[in-house]
Amino acid sequence: MEHKVLVVGGGGRCHAIVDALSRSPKVGKIYCAPGNAGIAAQAECVPIKDTAVDELRDFALSHAVDLTVVGPEAALAAGIADVFKEAGLRIFGPSKAAAVIESSKDFAKRLMAKYDIPTAAFRTFEDYGEALEYVRGGSFPTVLKYDGLAAGKGVIIAENLAQAEEALKDMLLDDKFGKGRVVVEEFLTGPEFSFMCFVDGEKVWPMTVSQDHKRAFEGDKGPNTGGMGAYSPVPLVTDDDIEFSLEKIMKPVAAGMVAEGRTFKGVLYGGLMKTPAGVKVIEFNCRFGDPETEVVLPRLESDIYDVFSAVADGTPMPELKWSQKAALGFVMASEGYPGSYGKGYPISGLEDAQALGDIRIFHMGTAVKDGEYVTAGGRVLMVVGFGDDLKSAREHALKAVDCIKCDSLFYRKDIGWRVI
Repeated sequence: MEHKVLVVGGGGRCHAIVDALSRSPKVGKIYCAPGNAGIAAQAECVPIKDTAVDELRDFALSHAVDLTVVGPEAALAAGIADVFKEAGLRIFGPSKAAAVIESSKDFAKRLMAKYDIPTAAFRTFEDYGEALEYVRGGSFPTVLKYDGLAAGKGVIIAENLAQAEEALKDMLLDDKFGKGRVVVEEFLTGPEFSFMCFVDGEKVWPMTVSQDHKRAFEGDKGPNTGGMGAYSPVPLVTDDDIEFSLEKIMKPVAAGMVAEGRTFKGVLYGGLMKTPAGVKVIEFNCRFGDPETEVVLPRLESDIYDVFSAVADGTPMPELKWSQKAALGFVMASEGYPGSYGKGYPISGLEDAQALGDIRIFHMGTAVKDGEYVTAGGRVLMVVGFGDDLKSAREHALKAVDCIKCDSLFYRKDIGWRVI
């Protein structure tokens, strides 16, 4: 039986999900809403916004979609899983009540405090004056997090009081991300890694770990972005670290969500840090990470349709098998990102890059104009190389990046520098 699957979203993460589904013999037809120019090569793109949940439900019903897989957090926070389930549709992704683990930083911190999950000390503020006074009395650097969804940009590491004042003003006085509160957190040090798990209530199945690079420029300099590249596996994370993270962080959080009446079904993403005092939580997300998904899902050898179905239906999970090959990818972003940038620049050389072998190119923000690919977003492409180790994966990816020509793209050449 070949199933029809709808993937909701349109960036590189959704391209990686579509790509994984296209390898399943159980999947006959893939729709992606809204998709992008690269996804269109592997799925039928449907011009519906990822947050138009009623329209998406109507589409799934009228096209006899067997399973829907949700990429972005905005759709989950808008309650897409609840709307689909009410209509009797199968969907992979948490309910609105469970998605709050990402949509409210304050909720996530209080949950961790209640269930004894290791994380940075914190306090939450609504009042600018109180927050500023607290920050003034603390030490620097300090971490300021907007309490709602801010597309990965609502976290500021303030090195001094002036930076903290500006960030608090943005978040609490000028409502730069909307009306919300601010979580002030102690600054932790150590390498970060991403630990994504498939979760169905109290059942937790770990994926292979990955690490992304958040800062825009080489040497981890410049502003925070949605991620400039990623790799998997992560040699500096030991088997003991993974075991601790699974048993003391991911499983207790899943159980805590059940206890809070917010049973989680989908991907729980742990943004973790290996501090001198052990692994601690930086953040939780309620969905696949981006760009981590682009290096993790290509390494999954099990049938992804069966995996999504097991979580959606509450049925037994097939064994998760992972490739021994390493994956490392570079994000090619528009000049100016994460600030303002131009669009519509032609991109050439993608076929040559793909032809090198041991390469996958995921489209993050592209469109087609006059028959050629053009830039259409801040992050445009993710070029992933595979190899027997990270060094050879990196070499394959760099060769492919060299083939791609575009007047407005930049990338960090040092992805994976901590371990290579």
